[in-house]
Amino acid sequence: MIKQRVYYFIFLIATIILGLASRHFKVIPLFVGDILWATMVYFIMRLLFINKPVKFVALVSLLFSFAIEFGQLYKAPWIDSIRATLFGRMVLGSTFNWGDLLSYIVGVCIGVLINYILTKKPNSTEQGL
Repeated sequence: MIKQRVYYFIFLIATIILGLASRHFKVIPLFVGDILWATMVYFIMRLLFINKPVKFVALVSLLFSFAIEFGQLYKAPWIDSIRATLFGRMVLGSTFNWGDLLSYIVGVCIGVLINYILTKKPNSTEQGL
């Protein structure tokens, strides 16, 4: 289990680095950062719920991501002042966008795919190939 946590932590850090880099280079579409943000959320949830099934972690990741996105519809001075900071903008976002929900689905699916590849055990019939 410790080995899995280390792998998920490495993927989490790599995803954060890629996400920050995607915002730095203007040639990369903005939705790539949203996809990577949701993948990051998946790895954080995977670290928190290491013993839970992948379906559970994927659902919690999507619910969290969607809650953050729909939370952007709430406008109040105190939350807008947090969103005005770099950290607040990166974590909470600033503007609601329906397309972001699709990006979150793709991002969580990427996390699930990496999770599957990471935990897949070879079948005895495939070892001879």
